[in-house]
Amino acid sequence: MMTNAYNKIYLDDAMHNLGVMLDYGTMAVGDASAFFDRFLVSGLARQFGNGNPKYVAGMSGIELAQTALWLTGGAKNRLVYAPDGRSSYYWTGWAFAYLQWYTGNSFERLVDRGMTIERLLSMYHLYHEVDMTKFIDEAMSVLSDSMKISRLKRQRRLIDMTQKELAARSGVSLRMIQAYEQNYQDISKAEAGTLLKLARTLSCSVEDLL
Repeated sequence: MMTNAYNKIYLDDAMHNLGVMLDYGTMAVGDASAFFDRFLVSGLARQFGNGNPKYVAGMSGIELAQTALWLTGGAKNRLVYAPDGRSSYYWTGWAFAYLQWYTGNSFERLVDRGMTIERLLSMYHLYHEVDMTKFIDEAMSVLSDSMKISRLKRQRRLIDMTQKELAARSGVSLRMIQAYEQNYQDISKAEAGTLLKLARTLSCSVEDLL
């Protein structure tokens, strides 16, 4: 059973604030994905995703954006800005806040499962004027498809490494890597040494592969 991320009383504020944050942050940085990466790295995304009232409702979207910039080494740019609910960036943040609340997953996990800022922006023209349930149906389809891909394969793709390269660098046989990626073998039952070799080569944790 799916559990929402936090109490629904904060949802409207959270959606508006994340929409404004992404819209403002994109103006400040010049790239929506680059700004959202800052939001993730800053630690604010985790607080927001957990429903901390200070972040979902206590701060404005502009304050969130400025704080994310400041925490990641940027200036608290004070742009001349008026929230625009018609902006694709505003809608992307607004919809992403709803999806995160609806699924109860962290923003980091949603991005890892394919709901990137680029993917959300590409959905704007089809879904920004329709009922939210249609957006959620499509988003859940994307998330479901991502679960069919093994974590090992996803981590390998993140750093643009082939199976042969992974085998050569890790010392794990190509046949074993293929078996894990195609779910013929359960990677959770692999020897600890094998998992460590794969994780080190892929610059991730063992938990990221399980």
